[in-house]
Amino acid sequence: MTNALRPKARLQELDALRGLGALAVVIFHYSVRFHELFPTARHVPFAFAGGNYRVYLFFAISGFAIFFTLEKIRTAADFVVGRIARLYPAYWTAILLTLGFEYLGHVKVLEIPYSAVAANFTMFQGFALLPAVDGAYWTLTVELAFYMCMVGLWFVFGLRHVERLLLAWLAIKWLWWVIPDMPERIVMVLLLRYVCFFAVGIIAYRVWSGQRTWRQQGPVLACLFLTAYLLDGRTLFLIASALAALFYALLAGWMRFLCVRPLLWLGTISYPLYLVHQHIGFVIMLKADATGIAPGYGFVVALASALLLAVLINHYIEEPANRAIRSWWKHRSRIPGDPAPAA
Repeated sequence: MTNALRPKARLQELDALRGLGALAVVIFHYSVRFHELFPTARHVPFAFAGGNYRVYLFFAISGFAIFFTLEKIRTAADFVVGRIARLYPAYWTAILLTLGFEYLGHVKVLEIPYSAVAANFTMFQGFALLPAVDGAYWTLTVELAFYMCMVGLWFVFGLRHVERLLLAWLAIKWLWWVIPDMPERIVMVLLLRYVCFFAVGIIAYRVWSGQRTWRQQGPVLACLFLTAYLLDGRTLFLIASALAALFYALLAGWMRFLCVRPLLWLGTISYPLYLVHQHIGFVIMLKADATGIAPGYGFVVALASALLLAVLINHYIEEPANRAIRSWWKHRSRIPGDPAPAA
C-alpha cells in the first residue's frame, strides 16, 4: 500500500478521545488525588480509580498524531517552532494562573522553590529532576522526550521503515532491564518507561496511512506486547493491549459514535484543561471546604472553573498565538525566490 491510499478525512474520533481522556484525568485528580494530598479536608464520596491510566491514551494519540507534523516539515527548525507555537503560550499562561491561585490561596504544600519555578518556564524542569509548578506537568517531560526522539529519528533515518526503528527502541528497553542502573536522564530521554504506548499509536498510524496492514504489523505488535508484559507488568500490558484494540476499532470505523459536539469541544480545549485543572482545582476545593461548602459543590465549582479557564486560554491565547507564531515563521523561513502561497 502507498500513501495515496490514505484517507483524507480528519479522524475526529481522536479529538473526542483526547477530550474524554482529559476529563477522566480531571475527575481522577479531584476525586482521588485531592484526598491523598489533603486527607483532613472533606472530599467527594466517590473515587474515579484508574483515571490516572488515561495519560497512556494521550501517549498513544501522540504516537499517532506526530506524523501529521513530520509530514509537513522541511527542517528540524520547522518542527521546533511548530511545537513551541503549539505548546508554550498556553503553558506559560497556565503557569502564571496556577502560581496566582497557589500564592493568593496560601496553599503552602503546593508551592515550590523560586528556582524551580524559573526552570518550569522552559518546560524542561523534569530533565533537571526539579519539581513542577503543577504535578500534572510530568507528562510534558515525557511528550518533549518523544518529540526529541521522533525528530531525531526523522532527521537521521527517515521514517519510511519506522517499524525497524521501533524494534530497535524496544531492544534498548530490554537493555535497560539488563542494565537497571542506566542513568535516569537516558531513561527519560529515550522514553524507556513509555515507549510501548507511543509505539501503539505509531503502528496504528502506519495502518491508517495505507503503508502497512494490521497483519503486517502483527510481528511488531507481538514484540511490543511481550515487552510490555515481561518488563512493565500485567497492568500496563493490559493497557497497551486495550489501546491497540481501541485503535483497531477506531480505524475500522466503529468509534464514530464518539463524534458528538460536546466530546469534540472537550478535545479542542483538552490541552489547556489539562494544564490548569489540578492545582487550581485543589485550591478552589480547599477554600470551599474551609467555608463550609459541601465537597460536591466544591467539586463542581472546581470543574466549572477549570473548563472556563481552558476555554478562555484556548480562545484568547492558544489558538491566536499558534497562528501568529506559525505565520511569522512561514514568512521568515521562506526561501528567496519561492512563489508566494496562493490566496
